[in-house]
Amino acid sequence: MTDKSDLILVNECLDGNTRAFAELIDRYQRPIFNLALRMVSGYEDACDLTQTVFVKAYEKLDTFNPRFKFFSWIYRMAVNECLNFLKARKQHDVLHPNMVSAAKNPEENYLDNEFSKRVQLAVGDLPSEYKVLIIMRHFDDFSYQEIGHLLRLPEKTVKSRLFTARRLLSDAVRQRGIVADDR
Repeated sequence: MTDKSDLILVNECLDGNTRAFAELIDRYQRPIFNLALRMVSGYEDACDLTQTVFVKAYEKLDTFNPRFKFFSWIYRMAVNECLNFLKARKQHDVLHPNMVSAAKNPEENYLDNEFSKRVQLAVGDLPSEYKVLIIMRHFDDFSYQEIGHLLRLPEKTVKSRLFTARRLLSDAVRQRGIVADDR
C-alpha cells in the first residue's frame, strides 16, 4: 500500500476524516518540533508550540491553497508561531547545554557532541530573525528559494541576511572560544 499524498489527506480531512489529519501530524510533527526546539530553546515550549501549530493548521485547513506544498504551509505557520512566541516573551533565551539536536547520531563521539552543543548555544545567542535563517539553511537544509518563499523575502535578501547571520554566528562562536579543533 502506498502512502497517500498530502493533498489527498487534506481533502479527506476536510471531508471529516480526522484520521487523515493524524497521518499528516505523523509526517510533519518531528520537523515542526525540531524547528520549535531550535528557535525557542525549551523542550516544553517547543512541545506547546508544535501542538499549537497543528491545532491552528486543523482549524485553518480550509484556507490551505493546494497549489503549494502542505509542508511549506505548515512550516511557515510554525515559523510564525515561534517568532510570535519569542516576541511575546521579549527575552533572549539560550539553549540549555544538555540539549542536543535529535538529528545527532548515537555513534557520534563525545567531542562531536560537545562541539555541537556549544555551536547550538552560539546559535541561541543570535537575534531571532537571524537564528531562523541559520536553522532553516544549515539545520533543515532549505534552499535560498525555499527560505524566501517561507519567509516571504526575495532570494537576494535571504542571501544578504544569511551572510550577516553567519558573521554574527562566527562572532558568537569566537566569543564562546569554540574552534573547529574542538571536534
